[in-house]
Amino acid sequence: MKMIVAIIRPDKLDAVQRALAERDVYLMTVTDVRGCGRQRGFTEVYRGTEIQINLLPKLKLEIAVNDAFVDAAIEAIVHAGRSPETGKIGDGKIFVLPMEDCVRIRTGERGGQAIGP
Repeated sequence: MKMIVAIIRPDKLDAVQRALAERDVYLMTVTDVRGCGRQRGFTEVYRGTEIQINLLPKLKLEIAVNDAFVDAAIEAIVHAGRSPETGKIGDGKIFVLPMEDCVRIRTGERGGQAIGP
């Protein structure tokens, strides 16, 4: 089992969800987050004063998958989350973490059965 943590642009959420659903990955947690990377923010003028915006709005997806779905989920996120053509700085990152256990509270199922198919 793996935990996939993906940081994506907010406007890419619908496309990423559709791409994951096509690969039978439906379960995820989505969180509004703010962060910076190589993009380093931007400068904005507010009431005549320049303001440096360093933390940009992003979405964090947390997706628990069985090992058989890891590559398909990553491929879906990369394909749907990338900007047209070659991509742009700020498209996001994907982290794949080992997951020791999972428990479905309703039934008490553990491990891969608690995640789904």
